[in-house]
Amino acid sequence: MSTETVTISKLGVHGHGIAHGDHGPIYVPYALPGETVAIARNGNQGTIISLTTASPDRVEPLCRHFDPDRDACGGCSLQHLADAPYHAFKRDIVVEALRAKGLTPEVNPLVVCKPGQRRRTVFSARRTENGLLLGFNRAETNHIVSIEECPIASPGIVSRLGAVRAVAEALAGGGDIIRLSVTETLSGLDLAADGSKPLSDKQRRNVIETVLGLKGIARVSSNGEILVEPQKPQVDFGGVTVSPPPGTFMQATREAEEAMSALVLAHVGKSKRVADLFAGSGTFSLRLARIARVHAVEGEEKPLKALDQAARNTQGLKPVSVEKRDLFRRPLTAKELKVFDAVVFDPPRAGAEAQVKELAQSGVKKIAAVSCNPLTLARDLRVLVDSGYTIRSVTPVDQFLWSPHVEAVALLER
Repeated sequence: MSTETVTISKLGVHGHGIAHGDHGPIYVPYALPGETVAIARNGNQGTIISLTTASPDRVEPLCRHFDPDRDACGGCSLQHLADAPYHAFKRDIVVEALRAKGLTPEVNPLVVCKPGQRRRTVFSARRTENGLLLGFNRAETNHIVSIEECPIASPGIVSRLGAVRAVAEALAGGGDIIRLSVTETLSGLDLAADGSKPLSDKQRRNVIETVLGLKGIARVSSNGEILVEPQKPQVDFGGVTVSPPPGTFMQATREAEEAMSALVLAHVGKSKRVADLFAGSGTFSLRLARIARVHAVEGEEKPLKALDQAARNTQGLKPVSVEKRDLFRRPLTAKELKVFDAVVFDPPRAGAEAQVKELAQSGVKKIAAVSCNPLTLARDLRVLVDSGYTIRSVTPVDQFLWSPHVEAVALLER
């Protein structure tokens, strides 16, 4: 390890400052473009020792856990960057991913999300000799930084951190790390533990007794098994109430979900038959069913069942059909897709390469692509453009506040 002084030229896609060294780029977390910093260097990684020249875009972070000089939580990487350059950085991630595939469509301004809007948070928890650690991992480590606040999380989660901690303590056994997804629902917090060993009968009783003595906890599950459910968790998808299964995927913020849904619905317009692929529990399907017949396709049975039940129990929707299908291994074929006027797809980070190849040959008039990974989105859009589709717009959505992750909605027509 050596020490040296470097000047930061730009931000990398992970939010780290990048300096040009004699043997290539040096990545310096918490540094900003234009800053001169003394660093401890280990290979191509640098740790700030002191800040010689600060950027005018540097601001005071909101959270006390965002402090690289102490035990910094790894949940955020860009709290120290002012809003305007931060928003530009997020939009540029999408622009550059598209440009790398030769795509230069209109990219709209970033849809901004504010602090306190995150309704789903994944904590790490571990029992130690000094008590329970509940918080987030320090960047690129398994070290848990125990937290007392979180400015990105909703008040409904932050105000109940004590209850979350009590449940985590009941779940945690030995020194193993468990992942605890906490989702704010209309009926209380839904806690889903993942990665824990099978619980003993004593642990199960302890979890149940703990939850029944608390307020505001709707459900607790472990590795998909419901342990206790004082209230059935419920979420609202455009006026349709859904009871999602434990640990199911949901958009990180309600505000981002509403913004993305508005873009999708406006694009679909007067389409009469719509396919919603990778449909989950119905984020888009149930909204689309207000205006069109919907065929919802999802690889996991439980969220699809929740979607189906919600559609059946809601008046005023057009027909919704459901299909359990692994779209990675068995995508809807071009022939099957020809009956639809529009297709919406919202895949995991890996994207929808196999499905997009079929879509490209289908002749479907309108496509709305929703993605949390600009790189795989750009790859998939390239396939569609090469087959004759035009990208009408791409809208980046910042539901992963102060992180290098960004959502995007691309709207295409043939």
